[in-house]
Amino acid sequence: MVLIRRTYREYRIFTATLLPHGGIRLQIVGWFVMAAPPTAFPLSWPETLPRTAKPTASRFNTNLNKAMSNVKNALRLFSEDSSKGVANVVICSNVTLGANNPADPGVAIWFQWDGLSVCIAVDRYSKVQDNVQAVYHILEARRTELRHGGLNIVRAPFAGFRALPSSGTEVHWLMALNIGPGTTPDKSIIEEAYRQLAKKHHPDAGGSDERMAELNRARTEALEAVNG
Repeated sequence: MVLIRRTYREYRIFTATLLPHGGIRLQIVGWFVMAAPPTAFPLSWPETLPRTAKPTASRFNTNLNKAMSNVKNALRLFSEDSSKGVANVVICSNVTLGANNPADPGVAIWFQWDGLSVCIAVDRYSKVQDNVQAVYHILEARRTELRHGGLNIVRAPFAGFRALPSSGTEVHWLMALNIGPGTTPDKSIIEEAYRQLAKKHHPDAGGSDERMAELNRARTEALEAVNG
């Protein structure tokens, strides 16, 4: 499954099918609202995203460390190929120290790219490392699309869903301000994040009133949170 955030309020859920030539066919299957940013543990898998009933064995020959390294390298190369930064990467699973084979082997890789928040979630296989490796192959397929079709080919499948209605539920201010996991936000971090985003999304700079309203709301909530 692949999730694409349409706005800072709403995500679209797509099925992703790898095609023989290396491309990906996306089909929208639903949407959901996430109220808080994802964390590495436990697995952040939205309620409306269907789960695989019976995971199967894969043909991958890898281990968790190698699969994780593959995903991180693919994200780096995807960023270079597209000339668009990949930020706030979170690899979510139920893996803990000393427990690499949890009962739920699903994984979800969250990241921000070119103004979108993307999640590639896989639970098709019975081992965590195999689901991580599947994410790697999906990312490699996207890189193939970039090389042969260009940036517009990668973004085009998502453009038709921009007119879908928003649920009106607001996302957590950490995500709205692009403050990544592992960061302990204080007033200076919040203000700097707000300034950088406002430069890009203010209506006078080609942004929108809706996006600025979202940023203003997030800044207010963030400052209230850190000031107690």
